[in-house]
Amino acid sequence: MQRYLVGIDGGGTSCRAAVADATGRILGRGKSGASNIMTAPDTAILNMTDAARSAFIDAGLDADLVESAHAYLGLAGNNVENTVAYVLPRLPFYQSVIESDGLIALQGALGNGDGAVAILGTGTIYLARTGADVRSVGGWGYHLGDLGSGGRLGQMALQQSLLAYDGIAPQSAMTRAVLDEFSNEPRKMVAFSQAAKPGDYGRYAPRVFEFAAKGDDAAQAILRQSAAFIDLALDRVSEITDGGRLCLLGGLSALYVPYLSTRHQERLVPPVEDALSGAIALAKATFANMMDGAA
Repeated sequence: MQRYLVGIDGGGTSCRAAVADATGRILGRGKSGASNIMTAPDTAILNMTDAARSAFIDAGLDADLVESAHAYLGLAGNNVENTVAYVLPRLPFYQSVIESDGLIALQGALGNGDGAVAILGTGTIYLARTGADVRSVGGWGYHLGDLGSGGRLGQMALQQSLLAYDGIAPQSAMTRAVLDEFSNEPRKMVAFSQAAKPGDYGRYAPRVFEFAAKGDDAAQAILRQSAAFIDLALDRVSEITDGGRLCLLGGLSALYVPYLSTRHQERLVPPVEDALSGAIALAKATFANMMDGAA
């Protein structure tokens, strides 16, 4: 029986999937909604399943073949042990491995070489590899970490808008625009915050960059604070790898480049492949001896 490899790249905003044959050749891709297993595990399971089935359909294959696939999942929120234990048996695949979304991004970006990646999206995580040793920095989730992330930027924009509303901080074009989205009624913003997930806050992150580019003081202050922390994290991974290659990944990566220090800008290189390719490469290496009909 022919079995297939599935790679999953799951984050706080979206989930991407790829299906490949036993050689690692990608046959099809699919996409669905948020898949952070820490904040919404059941929703993540549904979205990962939908993305994988879509990938099989994109490849011209029967979507039900997901049930016989070997899957390697790089997921945001994987560092909570009881969450992984909950999710793993509920996945639709024949066999599954759950690791960090950072690990598959590292593999995709650097191949098998040394260096570091910084993933700057809804959340943040940094990974450094020297030889077979892979070390992570950050990635502790929205509640205790993710400084500089899209989720944090959005939250800070809302916080600053309320400070401006109360007259504690100066108003700006950004704070006025954010308040306008809530009909200039702080109680509506507070109600939003009660159920908001990192991805909900993350929708405001691009607005911070847009207003900062126009000279908005509040937006620029938020970005200076956030970029300063990212610089510190990059200093740490640079210590681990003794300098070397650095890839910035994630939806905010290109936007952050002008705000980072020159010492890090000078180390930047483009990624070799994307995270999905990394997930498939790791799936091939992990399941090489378990695939029926492997080529």
